[in-house]
Amino acid sequence: MRLVQIAQHADDLDRAAAFYSALLGAEPTAAFDPPGLLFFDLDGVRLLLDRNAPSSLVYLRVDDVPQALERLAGVEVVSEPHVIFHHDDDRLGPAGHDEWHAFAKDSEGNTLGLVAFRPS
Repeated sequence: MRLVQIAQHADDLDRAAAFYSALLGAEPTAAFDPPGLLFFDLDGVRLLLDRNAPSSLVYLRVDDVPQALERLAGVEVVSEPHVIFHHDDDRLGPAGHDEWHAFAKDSEGNTLGLVAFRPS
């Protein structure tokens, strides 16, 4: 079994497209309006921004958490970048790395988690 798609609420598809394009460094892969659907490809998993979807807490892996926040100038940061966990083995992340997290509000008011792994 493998994850195919994650849905996230978006009231304004144009605004959401601009926000996620800046964050992901990629344009949407498809849009259907009506009914109000916008898709991005996350390495084979579809991120669906949908006017009718509930809000979800989505965690996205980025290369560098502070740099990702800088690309989103003016975004509301809910939790500043911080180390949440050190990985001694490979069960949940690469061994010998610290796991960094930050939380911010996306353009639609959803909380978004940003995650990066950095050598300890």
